[in-house]
Amino acid sequence: MCKVIAICKSEKKGTAKQMIPEANLIEDFGMEGDAHAGKWHRQVSLLGLEKIDEFNAKGGGVNFGDFGENLVISGVELTKLPIGQRFKIGEAELELTQIGKQCHDKCEIFYRVGQCIMPTNGVFTRVLKGGKVKVGDEAQKTIDEAMKTSDAFIFIHTNLASESVWVQKELRYALLRNVPILWVRID
Repeated sequence: MCKVIAICKSEKKGTAKQMIPEANLIEDFGMEGDAHAGKWHRQVSLLGLEKIDEFNAKGGGVNFGDFGENLVISGVELTKLPIGQRFKIGEAELELTQIGKQCHDKCEIFYRVGQCIMPTNGVFTRVLKGGKVKVGDEAQKTIDEAMKTSDAFIFIHTNLASESVWVQKELRYALLRNVPILWVRID
C-alpha cells in the first residue's frame, strides 16, 4: 500500500522543510507556500520512507524534510517508476517528471547532514490536478480503482520500469483480465 507518511514545505530553496499535517497542491504550480513551487517540471518532490530509514540506520539522524522533500511516501519504489507515471494522492493527481537530481553545491542540507540522498533516491513531479493532500492519504487504492475502469494499458518498458513491483502489479492485472497492453520499449 502506497501511503503519505509526511508532508513538508519550506519558504526558501536549499533548506530543510518543516512538517505540516496537510497541504494544498495547485495545478501546474506545486505546493502552496513552498519555495520550489512554480511553472516548471519539479513542482513537488517525493522521497521514499524506506530510503530515509536506510540512511538513518547508518547513523544519518535525519528528520522528515531534511533533504528538502515535499512528500515522504511508503510502499513504493519511487525510482523504479517510469517517467510519465501518473498517480493520485489525496485529491491531487501528479505526474513523474524526473528521477534524481544534481544536488545544490554545499547547501544547508549538505552541511547539516553531510550527504544528500535526493540525487539518487528522490523523484520529482508536476501537479496535473490540484487538491488537498493529508498525512495518511493512500495512493494505491486510487490506482487500483482506476485500473478497474481502464480500456487498455500502456507499458513503457525501461530497465527501471521492468524492475518495479508497482509496474509488475499493473501488468499482471491487465494480463489476468485480458485488458489490451500497448508495449513501448525505450532504451
